[in-house]
Amino acid sequence: MNKRDYYEVLGVSKTASEDEIKSAFRKLAKKYHPDLNKEEGAAEKFKEAQEAYAVLSNKEERAKYDKYGFAAFDNPYANGGRGGYDYSGFDFSSIFDDLFGDGARGFSSFGFGDAFSSFTGGRGSNRARRGSDLVYTMKIDFLESAKGTHKDITLDVEEDCEKCHGEGGFDKETCSNCGGRGVVSQRTNTILGAIMTQSTCKECSGSGYTYKTRCQECRGKGKVKTRKTYSVEVPKGIKTGEQVRMCGKGEPGSNGGPSGDLYIEFIVSEHPLFKREGDDLHLEVPVTLTELVLGTTKEIRLIDTSIDLKIPSGSQSGDVLRIKNKGMTNARTGREGDLYIALKLVLPTKLTRTQKELFNELAKTELDDNEAFRKFEKLNK
Repeated sequence: MNKRDYYEVLGVSKTASEDEIKSAFRKLAKKYHPDLNKEEGAAEKFKEAQEAYAVLSNKEERAKYDKYGFAAFDNPYANGGRGGYDYSGFDFSSIFDDLFGDGARGFSSFGFGDAFSSFTGGRGSNRARRGSDLVYTMKIDFLESAKGTHKDITLDVEEDCEKCHGEGGFDKETCSNCGGRGVVSQRTNTILGAIMTQSTCKECSGSGYTYKTRCQECRGKGKVKTRKTYSVEVPKGIKTGEQVRMCGKGEPGSNGGPSGDLYIEFIVSEHPLFKREGDDLHLEVPVTLTELVLGTTKEIRLIDTSIDLKIPSGSQSGDVLRIKNKGMTNARTGREGDLYIALKLVLPTKLTRTQKELFNELAKTELDDNEAFRKFEKLNK
């Protein structure tokens, strides 16, 4: 059989680092693993990648290969009679655990000889595992977001059973069904070689051990549900979609692993007056005709203070006034945005007799002596 250069198989250069070689093999393993890829030739490409990685990831074997090529491993009886490097004793467990997690035990190796025992790396469920993260959605109103606050939440969470200390039983002993491996194997001979498949031991659920007495408090699960109340600090300026992380408040770990984290995700209700864009606030203020023409000062109530807004004489409806550092606080940086106030002219719908007389007198003056009117008339003609 014509063999391809190991570097060519993995698609890396001869100066590739260990990390580059590992990364290249991970991609190929996930692409060509026969339990994931049923295309013709996938199994051969998978085995080819296994052999290449077994050599190039080992400094001594790589040095031999760089110096002598395939002649360094020229043994027709190695690798299941296929020749080349015998990788049956190589430990691929870290790679396949990363790719498939606990599910790796259910995949077939499509290797030769006893390669599969190295493939799974033995019992994996006894390793310390971190608990899962939890996400809790909290709805708050606009003012709570603007000022910051504290809120209590109550959750039903799982914790290690105090009676059995999370074990699920008492008087631990090695599982007689799997011999402590956590998996049971089955070997099948095919034209491609020996295919060995493994499945999780049903007697011990993959742990490798059983108990003489099952804990009645948790019914052998090692976990019990309990109701807990947490105090959540809502940061000033938090906005919809942002999260607060509470370390170690998620699901408990297994086999001594750390607990996961609890993420509080916020949904902030809208305010009837203020509109938030980033860290800036936008406010529309109604003004009268005389306030725009003559100018004035208006008191504007903000979130937790008030300001005196000066409206210059001759202002126009739609003008926007900027007030620095009066917007929302950024929950992460602490910086404050700006406040943008838009002036909106609101005309009266009903006039008193005095107001109507005053408007009639005003109408006799040249109110259209303005560049906007002159430009319109010119274009209109």
